[in-house]
Amino acid sequence: MKSQVIVNPSFRRMDEIFSPEDKRRLHDLVDVIWGRDERMPQAEFLRALPGAEVVISSGWHYGDVLEQAPALKAIVDVSGGMPQQLDYEECYRRRIRVLSAAPGFARQVAEFSLGLAIDAARQISYGDRLMRRGEELYLWHGNADTFLLYDQPVGIIGYGSLARALHPLLIPFGVSISAYDPWLGDGYLKRQGLQPVSLEELLATSKFIFVMAVPSSENRAMISRDLLELVQQDAVFILASRAHVVDFDALTELALAGRFKLATDVFPVEPLPADHPIRAAEGAILSAHRAGSVAQGMVELGEMVVDDLEALVRGLPPRRLQVAEPELSMRYTSNRAKSGKKG
Repeated sequence: MKSQVIVNPSFRRMDEIFSPEDKRRLHDLVDVIWGRDERMPQAEFLRALPGAEVVISSGWHYGDVLEQAPALKAIVDVSGGMPQQLDYEECYRRRIRVLSAAPGFARQVAEFSLGLAIDAARQISYGDRLMRRGEELYLWHGNADTFLLYDQPVGIIGYGSLARALHPLLIPFGVSISAYDPWLGDGYLKRQGLQPVSLEELLATSKFIFVMAVPSSENRAMISRDLLELVQQDAVFILASRAHVVDFDALTELALAGRFKLATDVFPVEPLPADHPIRAAEGAILSAHRAGSVAQGMVELGEMVVDDLEALVRGLPPRRLQVAEPELSMRYTSNRAKSGKKG
């Protein structure tokens, strides 16, 4: 008898994350319950929950219902992060694995971030805007304020799946790479070929700064105005993970002043209000949260999900999805323990 798996990916679409081949693999492997683009009604979810061994969902929006899931072995989040508003302590107590498809976005975001860095340093988008206005400068005159990525000091803030995918893309440029990640030990970072440094040192000494830290309860506006003031004149500041980790008002003011070059794919409010002052930052590169969600890359999420689902139904540990860890899960933004429990 096949394992029963609730597949409720909304807001994502089934064909967005599952290729035809992986959708066939999914149905061959387990008994799929729901499996539609529309969000599964709560009443129908609760009817299916007692027999479900796995829930695949975009976030956890079902409330405190784990006691109604005696067969549950895993919760898989395909939204891009760890599920919030989930009782993690109960999951750990019952050995329910909590998994995220976040690594499926890593290559997409890494490639885009590298593109933003080169674009900003070489003023590709800015030069395009000048040319369309008939204000272009040719040859060396157009390169007065540009520079290469080659041989530059690079800093990476947050060495998770996004940064680990970016790292090998930077190697051919002969850069020296420093890193700041308070969730990782210096020895580990050194073994990856990185120089662990303080956040202050990284911001003050890096020509290219990649912000790839996952948002947590500890790092809201971690990169404050005072820290942003440490960034070198004309350095490139690439914001690729979440605006949560930066004082975005200060970042906007400094970008408007031309203090350094900014490239950002994320904003505090999305869609970005039409009158937000960052839109007037002429030298900044603004991207409407497009680093991920590329059709070619999104199907990697479904491939990872089916691969690890195959392992789970065989009684084996997952290998491709990100596993929630007790030491970190309660530090992700808005995660919690059930009322009355420690944590």
